[in-house]
Amino acid sequence: MKAYLPNVLTFTNLGLGILALLSVFARDYTLSAILIITAALMDRFDGQLARKLDAESEIGKQLDSLCDLISFGVAPAVLIWSFSLQIFGIIGIIVIILFAVAGAYRLAKFNVTEFDGSFSGVPITLAGGFVALITLFSINYGISENVILVMVPLLSYAMVSKRIKLKKK
Repeated sequence: MKAYLPNVLTFTNLGLGILALLSVFARDYTLSAILIITAALMDRFDGQLARKLDAESEIGKQLDSLCDLISFGVAPAVLIWSFSLQIFGIIGIIVIILFAVAGAYRLAKFNVTEFDGSFSGVPITLAGGFVALITLFSINYGISENVILVMVPLLSYAMVSKRIKLKKK
């Protein structure tokens, strides 16, 4: 039974990502951003719990990546597009597709690379969480759509950059 507990948190992450997407469709951008940030907490705890229970598995690793792509790749991309980037038409669409593709590539690369204690590139959880925070900040204080149009591709690049190294804590 203990082997399945981390996966419950992983699936909670996925459920929160789906709810975040549904919140975007309802134009509740604040709730969507909060759900993405909450999903990030679940993502943080599922790995810790798996290590603590000695329940790490290959399927758990793959499930985590699949769920992360929805919660931190697709949901933030749809959120930021609906909230501010749709005014740019095809350029806005390209920017959010680039974000999701970079996140997918980063997750796949992580899954096939031997982990040495440092992340190469910004983790998708961090990038997606940052998009959620940008949205919350913009709702409350306003950020120019032009600034967001630049920030999202920079986050995409940061996810796949070999130059950025972050130690896992």
